[in-house]
Amino acid sequence: MNLGILSRLPRSYSTRKLKEAAIARGHQARVYDTLRFSLLLEQHEPELHYGHRRAPALDAVIPRISPRINFFGLAVVRQFEQMGVYVANESLAIARARDKLRAMQILSRHDIGIPPTVLVRDKKEVLAAIERVGGAPVIIKVIEGTQGVGVILAETRKVAEAIVQTLQSARQNVLIQKFVRESEGRDIRALVVGDRVVASMRRCAQPGEFRSNVHRGASSEAITLDATFEHTAIRAAQILGLRVAGVDMLEAQEGPQVLEVNASPGLEAIEAVTGIDVAGAIVQDVERHVLFPEVDLKQRLRLAGGYGIAEFHVHGIPDLEGKALCDTCLSKRGIQVLTITRQNAVIPNPTGREVVQTGDVLLCYGDLHELRLIMPKHTPPKTKRRRARKEK
Repeated sequence: MNLGILSRLPRSYSTRKLKEAAIARGHQARVYDTLRFSLLLEQHEPELHYGHRRAPALDAVIPRISPRINFFGLAVVRQFEQMGVYVANESLAIARARDKLRAMQILSRHDIGIPPTVLVRDKKEVLAAIERVGGAPVIIKVIEGTQGVGVILAETRKVAEAIVQTLQSARQNVLIQKFVRESEGRDIRALVVGDRVVASMRRCAQPGEFRSNVHRGASSEAITLDATFEHTAIRAAQILGLRVAGVDMLEAQEGPQVLEVNASPGLEAIEAVTGIDVAGAIVQDVERHVLFPEVDLKQRLRLAGGYGIAEFHVHGIPDLEGKALCDTCLSKRGIQVLTITRQNAVIPNPTGREVVQTGDVLLCYGDLHELRLIMPKHTPPKTKRRRARKEK
C-alpha cells in the first residue's frame, strides 16, 4: 500500500508515528505538506499536483488538517476523494467535527448525551439563554477554538453576559453550555478507530484550572471504559462520519456527556499513558479498507428497478413481534433481513430461526412496495416542551 499523510508538521509525534507504523507493516509512506498541493478540475479528470509535478498515485490518505488551513485542506481531501483514493476521515466528516455547533446539532438528534448548549446573537437574550442551560456557572466557548483555547468558565450571570457580549463585539461566534459541576476539571478522551475504542484515558486539570486539556498541563491516567461510555464514543464518531476520532466526554450524573469530537486527535499523550500503539491501529484500519473497499450497498441494490433497502423499528407490528424470521410474512414477501440491531448490538445476516423482538431495528432488502406495506405508519415527532421553572 502506498500511503500519504497530509500534515504541515512532519516532525510532530503523531505524524512520525503514523509514518513509522505504516513502514513497519511493509507499506510505503510519505508525509505531504498540504499547502504544496494544487488542484486541477477538468471534465472526467480531477487531478492533484504536488509542487511542480503531478502528485504520485496513492492508495490511501490519512489527513491531519490544521484548523488554520481548514478551507484549503478540506479541498485537497475532497480532491483525493474525487480521484477514488481512500481517505481515513472524509472531508465532510472533518468539516462536521471541526464546527462545534454543527457537531452538537447533529448529535442532538440522536440518543447521545450532550451538555445543554445554546447559541445566541441577540445581546438581550443572553441572560435568558444562560437560564435555559441551568443558570450560572456556565461554560462559554468560541466555536472555532481548539485545545482549550477560547473556553471560559463564567461563575455568575453578569460575568457570563459581559464575556459573551465582549466576544460578540469581536465578531466571535460563541456557545453557552451547561457547567457539569460533578465533572469539574476532569474528562475522558476515547480514541475511536473504525468500530472500536482502541485506547482511553482520564484527564485531570491542574489545581485552579477547569480545562483538562493535556496542552494546558493536565495529568492523565489510562482507564478502561464501561460499556455505556464505549458505546457513546463509538456512536458519536459514527454519527459524524469519522473513522478516526478523539471523543471527549464528561462523567455526569446522567451518564456520558459528549463535549467534542476531534477529527485529528493527537497521539502522543494517549500512547504514552496507555502504552497502546494507536498509530498502528489506524494504519491497520486503513489497510483493511484499501484491501476490502466499502461498497455503497444501498446505491448498488437500488439498481434493480423497484427494489431497495429500508430500515424500520419493530413496535406494534404483531406479524413480526415474537416470531422467528422464517415464520413471519417477510420471507413470503421476498424480503431479506440483512441485519437486526438489538440493544446496541448488531446481528448480521440473521438466520430464519432468529426471533424478532419488540424494539428491534430491521435492515431489509426487497421490493419497495412490499416493504412499504409492512412498515409502521410514520407520525411526525412531537416537539418537546421544557417545563417552566417554578418561581421562588
